[in-house]
Amino acid sequence: MFAQFKTLPQLFDYFKDEETCMAYWTSIRWVDSITCTHCGAENPYITNRGYKCRNIECQKKFSALTGSIFENSKLPLRTWFAAIYLCCNHKKGISSLQLSRDLGIHQKSAWFLLHRIRETLKELAPEALGGDGVIVETDTTVVGGKVKNMSNKKRKEIKDRKRGKTDNKTVVAGYIERSNKIRFEVIDPHENEKELLKKHVDPTSVLMTDSASTYQTIGKDFAHHGVVDHSINEYSRDGIYHTNTIEGAFSLFDRMVVGIYHNISRKHLQAYCNESAYRYNTRKKDGTIRFEDTVLKCSGVRLKYDILTSNC
Repeated sequence: MFAQFKTLPQLFDYFKDEETCMAYWTSIRWVDSITCTHCGAENPYITNRGYKCRNIECQKKFSALTGSIFENSKLPLRTWFAAIYLCCNHKKGISSLQLSRDLGIHQKSAWFLLHRIRETLKELAPEALGGDGVIVETDTTVVGGKVKNMSNKKRKEIKDRKRGKTDNKTVVAGYIERSNKIRFEVIDPHENEKELLKKHVDPTSVLMTDSASTYQTIGKDFAHHGVVDHSINEYSRDGIYHTNTIEGAFSLFDRMVVGIYHNISRKHLQAYCNESAYRYNTRKKDGTIRFEDTVLKCSGVRLKYDILTSNC
């Protein structure tokens, strides 16, 4: 562990200047030796502004920030580290407006900064959850308000597109191993819950669901399918058959959406799902360890603003 802090003031005391921040990031990114961020060659030339690759076929210049979420950012690393700490350790997240006030930056900068952080939190190569005898609970929740509560302008847009009253509703599926890992997935129009179950849950798992008809057929493809019928006020049976774990996680997720972000577009909803899942999966870790685990993910991922805002 490189740093020792448990509060935001302690973080600012530790990262007292940009030199300290850069030394910390360099030690995180290059533990053994400095390598070219373009081709991976070792032992580069040291220049006035960073490094230059020795590889004859490459010979590109780079710095410790090249190829990371910090690349081409005008914000100091001290601000970035504070934002990462707040994003990861606030139980329900932090809004861009609140972050802009806390760090003294523009709201648009805070919004873009948070989205770059969220990009690092997604699973790059997710494996199926569960396994032989592992209990996996699944359920869905709906994100989006009622049409009658929308502004006249938005209601007119829906009417012009001749879409239904649930046009602003988005379904999110959740999958969780009991006392372990969770994953959220936004269900796109071309997907269905049955396909997603096969994608995210190992067929040797014990599947736990409510009595929705969606799960009745697909449940037969798993080692065992346990069902609780909420329509008859059945929420737990024998201490094993229940979906209380996923419903508790969804409760926290819904409070994040309603209480912190208020309104999330369908385009960016998966990023917020990844953020919520990451915090849930690391909930038992110390704040400093969670911070450092997140910083370790900051290399090799860079979300550009024009891509983030395209077709919004």
